[in-house]
Amino acid sequence: MSVIKRFVAGAVCPRCGEMDTIRVYRNEIREYRECIKCDYVDGQNLDGSPEDEAELVTRVNQQKEDTPDTQVIQIMANPKPSKKH
Repeated sequence: MSVIKRFVAGAVCPRCGEMDTIRVYRNEIREYRECIKCDYVDGQNLDGSPEDEAELVTRVNQQKEDTPDTQVIQIMANPKPSKKH
């Protein structure tokens, strides 16, 4: 089966930010998009099933690191300034 790659007008590459450099193509089970400038490639399954790849690590899905012991501080009001003559 020959693969037909088509450009997407107005599409912006998520990696390099260039416009009109994204082209899409598909095989029997996946659809892909790629940038011709920076070689960015990603894909998704056509049937909507989850990908076998691991989830991207983001600040939202990371385990919270243990923080050192927290200390409570008390903020005191400034004393009245002394009058200088």
